[in-house]
Amino acid sequence: MELFYDLVFVVAVAALAKRLLGNPGWNGILAFTGLFIPIWWSWASYTFYADRYDTDDAIQRALVIVQIAAIALMAVSISGDTADSSVGFALSYVLARLVLLALYVRAQRHVAETRELVSGYLKGFAAGGLVWLVSAFVPEPARFWMWGVALIIEFATPYAVRKLQAKAPLSVSHLPERFGLFTILVLGESIAAVVAGLAHEGWVGQSVAAAVLGVFLASGLWWLYFDNAEGSVVRRDPNTAKAWRPTVWIYAHLPLSGALVASGIGLEFMVALHADTVERFVLAGGTAGALIFMGVLHMATEPTAERRDQTKALVRFASALVVLLLGAVMGENAVALVVALLTVIVAQILLDIFVLDNPLVVDEAEVRVTESEAADADEA
Repeated sequence: MELFYDLVFVVAVAALAKRLLGNPGWNGILAFTGLFIPIWWSWASYTFYADRYDTDDAIQRALVIVQIAAIALMAVSISGDTADSSVGFALSYVLARLVLLALYVRAQRHVAETRELVSGYLKGFAAGGLVWLVSAFVPEPARFWMWGVALIIEFATPYAVRKLQAKAPLSVSHLPERFGLFTILVLGESIAAVVAGLAHEGWVGQSVAAAVLGVFLASGLWWLYFDNAEGSVVRRDPNTAKAWRPTVWIYAHLPLSGALVASGIGLEFMVALHADTVERFVLAGGTAGALIFMGVLHMATEPTAERRDQTKALVRFASALVVLLLGAVMGENAVALVVALLTVIVAQILLDIFVLDNPLVVDEAEVRVTESEAADADEA
């Protein structure tokens, strides 16, 4: 049922993209960010539940279908700019959270060994949901501040009960696969944006070039993510010094996903040959953000690959800085900007293939490290 569940988030992300496309100013970027977070969190919260307690029985299916309807209503609300739209968004989100609470009540009843963990989830998520409910009766902009408070409560809840999560460990295969599927979902927005942009502009030479290069750029981001996806980190061990790794790996996907959506919207601007300052920032900022949080994922990977992944992280961070600089200095030539950003992405792919992931280079580096450690031991 999870793939069917994901479909409604395709619609929600598309609605967010359309909203930013119609309002690319700084206020539009802020609104996009504020709306994307609860959308992503709705998906992630259910994903965590399903990873631990999925039964796929009739009751769960019925509850999930109700949640799908709630997310669909959130997507409808995203399309509006009125106060009524934000009320609708808040109430729809509350409905989605009520479904999640009902699912956790079932888990608490039937899975005795994790009742303390589930109790923590129920308390935190119920508190956050209550703030969301009250926000619907508070005028803007105080309503939006309340959303922020509610999200802080909800995001803090899993962290507060992290030591209990070892009793119900996350799957090292299923959960990374789910996050990979959501990454595919948001990357798909880039392809959709390019197609929509070119369909609107017609077969204009520069627009066609920007569209084709945009597909290559989105494909390059896909390559960098999936060639380096390592999900074993999600298995939490609260007794190690690296207990931060699962939290960082999981939650880095929030800004990563948002950045990938923004990058896709930026590509649609480039296909339309709109390359003013804000439009360039949407593309360059989104691409740079994706690289930064891919680097964060590298930093959070398992210690067995730490040396190589830390090098990759530094490469991603440096490349993100280059992308931001290119966005600032390239001027209003949309095609040239896409070419420049694509060059940065391709350079990283080639570096990974021929240097960082090259077995001969990696083995030689490991031999040098081993010899150095042996020499240090002899001196000691």
